[in-house]
This record gives sequence, C-alpha cells and structure tokens, in this order.
Amino acid sequence: MTYVRAAALSELEEDTPKRVELEGVPVSLVRTEGEVFAINDICSHANVSLSEGEVEDCSIECWLHGSSFDLRTGKPNGLPATRPVPVYPVKIEGDDVLVSVTQES
Repeated sequence: MTYVRAAALSELEEDTPKRVELEGVPVSLVRTEGEVFAINDICSHANVSLSEGEVEDCSIECWLHGSSFDLRTGKPNGLPATRPVPVYPVKIEGDDVLVSVTQES
C-alpha cells in the first residue's frame, strides 16, 4: 500500500469531518473516539458529500437523506442506503495523517 499525506492531525477537530482529495479520490477524514478514520466522501445512496454530515457514535450521517455509515467498516447502519462506502487505512506519523487509497498488487 502507498500512503499519502492527507492532513495534519492538529487540523482535525473532534467529530468534525474534513474533506480532502487524494489521488483523485474524495475522502472524508474524521477524528473521533481517539482515532482518525478515512472514508470515501460520496454517499452510496445519493451522490452527495458525507463530510457535510454529522458524526456520532463512530458513524457519519449523510445530510441529505439521513443514511449513516460506520466509520470503521463503511457499512450502512440503516436505510435508505444499502451499499457500503469504501474505507481506507490510516497511519499517524508525528502530526501527519497518512491515508492509502490505492492497493498495490
């Protein structure tokens, strides 16, 4: 896996998603419950940005129709979404948040 710098850890506010684009992939970074998660920023139910939603209980909620996704797995927590969204591995090195959006063969 190749990791790229996504943000500074100090830039991430608790329970406040931050949208970044990494290698052409829209990603929502979320610092919550002592961890940092990276999840694809596009809701699988409607083509809207998840980073504009709210974070609660290690989930992010889409602001448009209320679909909620687990930040650890990307799986929807209920309707209307039925398909998961991709999640990406995260590493913290000093103040750098590194994310891998690609998988090498």
